[in-house]
Amino acid sequence: MLYNEWVYGGDKKLPTGIKEVHMRANGSTRKFAAFTGQAALFILVALFFISAVSVFSASASDFRRITAKAFRAMESDGKEIAIIDPREEGVYGKAHLLLAVNVPLSKLEIDIGNSVPRKSTRLVLTDGGEGTAERAALKLDELGYSSISILDGGVPAWKTAGFEVFSGTSVPSKGFAEWISEVYHTPSITPAELKKKLADGKDVIVLDSRPFNEYANMNIPGSINVPSSELVYRFSELPVKKDTLVVVNCAGRTRGIIGAQTLINAGLKNVVWLKGGTPAWSMAGFELEHSSSRIAPEPKGEKYRQALQTAQKIAAKYNVKTIDAKTLTAYKAEKDRSVYIIDIRTPDDFRAGHRPDSTYAWGVTLVQSTEKFVGTRNARIVLVDNHMVRALMTASWLVQSGWPDAVVLAEPFKGIKLETGDKKPVVPGLSDIRLAQIEPAKLNELLQAKKAAVIDFADSLRYKQGHIPGAWFAIRSRLTESLNKFPDAPVFVVTGDNPALVALAGRDLAKLSRKPVSILAGGNAAWRKAKLPLNKGFENLSTEADNVWGTPGTWGFFEGKEFDKAAIEYRDWELQLPAQLERSGEVKFTGAPTR
Repeated sequence: MLYNEWVYGGDKKLPTGIKEVHMRANGSTRKFAAFTGQAALFILVALFFISAVSVFSASASDFRRITAKAFRAMESDGKEIAIIDPREEGVYGKAHLLLAVNVPLSKLEIDIGNSVPRKSTRLVLTDGGEGTAERAALKLDELGYSSISILDGGVPAWKTAGFEVFSGTSVPSKGFAEWISEVYHTPSITPAELKKKLADGKDVIVLDSRPFNEYANMNIPGSINVPSSELVYRFSELPVKKDTLVVVNCAGRTRGIIGAQTLINAGLKNVVWLKGGTPAWSMAGFELEHSSSRIAPEPKGEKYRQALQTAQKIAAKYNVKTIDAKTLTAYKAEKDRSVYIIDIRTPDDFRAGHRPDSTYAWGVTLVQSTEKFVGTRNARIVLVDNHMVRALMTASWLVQSGWPDAVVLAEPFKGIKLETGDKKPVVPGLSDIRLAQIEPAKLNELLQAKKAAVIDFADSLRYKQGHIPGAWFAIRSRLTESLNKFPDAPVFVVTGDNPALVALAGRDLAKLSRKPVSILAGGNAAWRKAKLPLNKGFENLSTEADNVWGTPGTWGFFEGKEFDKAAIEYRDWELQLPAQLERSGEVKFTGAPTR
């Protein structure tokens, strides 16, 4: 953290009416001669404000630069460290460091507080060498982060030094699932084999281990939605007999493997995972269902007690610890450690009532994409689940995947006044933004009269799937380069799907354009609710549409033959991860039993 202060040096042997003034800035002290009295005070104050920007603002050169080799030593020293890549997700996905967490500069103020809550955490920024890390460093300094370094040369320098560069997202978690498949020898089934068994009327049940929204987008006909973190909890409520073949699937490999192995760890014998998941099923020429709503119910009574006993047995096998409220209080008091309190129940459970000090990540998603919720390596993770089963199962996987300090909180709601609804991020400066709001119907009138231009800050996939006619796609961090592409309208109206992002982008646009800027009340959701017209595709791009990294499981990202090609490439990418992780040597997975 840069610090600055004025210190009066007192009377020295100087001409009458002059004092020596010391100014400390960025660790160095400078001496100035200053007039005394009211006139001197006026001059001093005026000079202070004139030079404030240059003297007190950080610049890119103020931050520590570290070489790739020095950084490699830092990330493996066992201490807490947050490695942040602030490029847009689509750019990050092409090439990045294994342990780099993607927090795009466009949403830095929104996401960094949850990703890296402790502001004294060692923070290393990396990018593609184009300068995004420097811009992020300046913003993080403004937000109060005090230990900021920049990887000199970014990803290219890392690669030149001989270290592994990865593509894709959530690589450690997905690589972990592939490792599990190899070491545990988790059994699988092909789409053709499954299709034949179903056609022959065999006793088969298909469990879709993804979150419900993904399951509703596309699923194998007849399958039941049971997210992998809920499998042990809900399994007793399913119509499964002793000889029933249980098939666990997802939209690829990770959650299918984890889900199947979860049931095997729980003692089931007749369990397999579907190779390639729904994309492979579709590529084999088989139909998918859409908008399905079959969900396994929650257990009660003896069935719940049995689920808890099973989870406790598995947790003990992998050395998962359970802590009490007193221990959590001690964790939170530690100034040199980070603690992430994460509620891993269903979204509806969380909205119905949660701890004020917790964030949210469904257990299935936390295991698959841990870095999206925990930005600090070697931090403490405390899982919250009033029924314990889901937290114990989730922790058993986190411990094996390289998070040994993942624990479960006993009686998490005892004596706690719960909050309801979604968790809203604390965004510095958001409450100070004062922009007019405009209703959808009024905006439609202005557009018909060509008296406004709409700037849409939704992600590129959502923009492609449906946007206000004539709206310009934009990315907040690139507004300066996009400004001259926008039409010369009397007023700009900003919209999107993230209210905080829209407000921040609107404020930035108003400063850059010096034009009136309004916010569409309710954003794109309100426009759709009003049943006003929508266009599809990329009609007005002010910058490259690269803020989403698409996979075959990203519904709507790929179409037709492009989907088949992407599915094959994604499968091959996942399969090669264990070998690449072995070459990298940056993560260590543990806990697989001897077979």
